[in-house]
Formats: sequence, structure tokens, C-alpha cells
Amino acid sequence: MNDTIAAVATAVGVGAISIIRLSGKDSIKIANEIFTGKDLEKAPTHTIHYGHIVDYETPIDEVLVTVMRAPRTYTKENVVEINCHGGINTTNKVLETVLNHGARLAEPGEFTKRAFLNGRLDLSQSEAVMDIIASQNNDDRICALKSLEGRTTKIIKAYRNELNDLISHIEVNIDYPEYQDIEIITKEKISQKLTNQIKELNEIIEQSEERQSLKAGIKTLIIGRPNVGKSSILNSLLEYDKAIVTNIEGTTRDLVEGNINIKGIPLNIIDTAGIRQTKDLIEQIGVQKSLDLISQADLILVILNGNEQLSAIDQELLEKTLHKTSIVVINKSDLKQHINIESLKDRNIVKTNTKTPAGLKDLKEKICELFNMDKISTLNLTYLSNARQISIAKQALDSLKQALNSLKNNLPVDIIQIDILDAFNKLGEIIGITYSEEVIDNLFRNFCVGK
Repeated sequence: MNDTIAAVATAVGVGAISIIRLSGKDSIKIANEIFTGKDLEKAPTHTIHYGHIVDYETPIDEVLVTVMRAPRTYTKENVVEINCHGGINTTNKVLETVLNHGARLAEPGEFTKRAFLNGRLDLSQSEAVMDIIASQNNDDRICALKSLEGRTTKIIKAYRNELNDLISHIEVNIDYPEYQDIEIITKEKISQKLTNQIKELNEIIEQSEERQSLKAGIKTLIIGRPNVGKSSILNSLLEYDKAIVTNIEGTTRDLVEGNINIKGIPLNIIDTAGIRQTKDLIEQIGVQKSLDLISQADLILVILNGNEQLSAIDQELLEKTLHKTSIVVINKSDLKQHINIESLKDRNIVKTNTKTPAGLKDLKEKICELFNMDKISTLNLTYLSNARQISIAKQALDSLKQALNSLKNNLPVDIIQIDILDAFNKLGEIIGITYSEEVIDNLFRNFCVGK
């Protein structure tokens, strides 16, 4: 923390501009040694200066240098950003010059790590930085941005304040055991507060888990016998021709994958080989791979041909997917229908075709309904943003439940206090009030260099 670090803060490659970022007590001094232009050590904070980077009088590049003095910076240290021309050679040469004059190459996430250790960000806000960078849709971006702004921190601090209040009441009870009315008030308040906290914390955990599972993408399997329109449905969902479509049975022999977003939620779609009895060895392998994926899928689209009666293979696939999250898609609704819909009662049924622009509208709406996408998209977008936070919240929830159970069994209040205090400390780990060096090192190791 006493040295000065430097790294490329932009993607390395051909581009208009690259940014080399320095942070530390000597960052302005180091930059000034290699800069021809205004004396940076005399420059006011948050100002930009034109000049050249030189290496012992050898010109390297024409640049703009931004000077930002502590503590009003990202890391709360002196920060300098050198805006040079893009390109691998120029960028690396500027960075090399910075390092030769006393800076150290930053480790992954070290700028944000310093922001955390210097009190600029808490732990949940630090994780939100990478969530913003990694966001793949608008909801993920907004959710991460709200965490960065401190929305998650406010919720956790509110929980901790209530627990701290309970701990204070218990301390009074322990210090003044002769006052029985205090014990009665304490137990009543503990019971009410614990019940409310368990309910609220459980809700945010459930919402966060649902959001995390959807954030990773819904693994969607398209399955059916040959020529029912599986590949046509895939192509229509993707809005381009990914899979080959012919009227020849067995055209699709292997898995064909694609990705779409529905209301900000990614669907990872897999088109499979048509299920049928075949003597073709390659097709047999494709059919078996298709059947094996049924157990792994989050959503199964069972495609049936509405222009034909149900076949034995159709019945078999309906049976195999009966207890899975699935939609029975009766395709080719633009043709005369011969399928017996009455035999499909108690299943999620959608009629589709790939001939009209609105042919898959009902299918998309049914997927939204099954996965509560409208609810997820319109919530306040305040979630625990990753598995670490959710895991710690669950541990805190278990401690609260144990405390409530002990209260109901009339255990001494000092025993109850242990579990409440554990929940209090666990919630502190989410935002970094309490943490271990190992956790911090592992967390920031997953960041990109320069952030």
C-alpha cells in the first residue's frame, strides 16, 4: 500500500486511445519525470495537461495526462491517468517507461482493492464494479450500478442496526437480571424482531438466487422427432439461420446451440437431433445425446407437429419430460390441425408456427410466465449480487433461526445472544466490515488488471 502501482486500464489492441493508470503517493512524481509539458507536481487536482511522454529525452508519444490528488480519487490516493495513442507497441512502451521510473505493475483488481482498503468502497460495492463490467443485459447493469451506489450496503446496515438493538437489550437483561419486566420486554422484542428479520432476509435471498440462476442463463432444450420444426424454431428465435433446415429426416445429427435474451434474461438454446429409431451410427449418437440432456435442462420445449396425430415417439418424449419444467409446443399451427389436444391436458401448451412474424409470440410469453420474467425485470433490482454474498446471508439466516428456536425453548438470553451476534458478524462480512485477508485476496484476484 506504500508503493505506486501502474497498469493499462483499457483493452490492449488497435484503438484510438489507451489509458495507463497510476495510483500511489509517488504517482504524480513518476509521471512528471517522464512528461514534457506543465510541471505536474504544481498542477491543480482534477486537471488535464497536454504534452509528450519521453524516456530520457527519447520521445515516445503525444499524450494527455490527468492529475487527481488524494483523497478525491477512486483509490483515495494520488492518481494519474496517461491518455496515449492506442496500439500494443505504444501502450506497452509508455507502461514500460512508467515502470522503469519507480512504479510497480498492478495485480488484478489492485486499484479497486486499494479503494476498498482505503474506505472508498465497501466489499459489496467493490464486487459491483466487476458486475458492471461483466453485465450482459440492461437489468444486470442496473442491478450492479445500484449495488455500486450503496443500495445493498444500506439494506445490510439496516439489518445490522436492528440486530445491534437486540444485542443491546440482551446486554441490559444480562447486566440487570433482577428486573423481570426487562426480561419480558426483551423476549417479546427479540421474538418480534427475529421473526421480521428472518422473513425479510429469506425473501431477499430467494430473490437473489432466482436472479443469479436467470443471470447465468436458462438452459433450454428443443426436442422432438424429425421434421416437426425444431431447427426452424431455433432459427426463428435467434432471428438468423443457425441450423440447417431441410425436409430430410436426420438433417440435424448433433447439437446446435444459440443464445437470445427475453426481457433481459439470457436463454441458452440447444437444438437436438430428431428422436427416432435409426441404423445410422452417427445419428444414433446424436439421438442419445439429445435424450441425455433432458435431465440437465432448465426448460424443455417438446415440439409436436400439429398437422399430424401423436406418434409413439411423441408419447415417449411427453412421458420423459412430464416432471420437468417444459412447454409442449404444437408447431405448424398455420396448417390444418390433426393433433388431439385433449390428450395433453395438465401440460403447458403453446401453438406456434415459423411462417409469420408473430408465430413465436405466445411461446416467448409462456417462457416469461414460467420464469417470472416480468416480476424479475420490474423488481427494485436490489439483490445480493453473487454466490459469496448469498452464502453468507444464508449462514446469517440460519443463526437467526437458531436464535428464535432457542427463544421459543426458553433458553437463557445470553445463549440467544451468541446466535444473534453471529448473524450480526456474518452480515458484516457481506459489505466487508469484517473480513479475512484470504477472502479479500481471492475476491480481487478475479478482477481484470487495471481495474
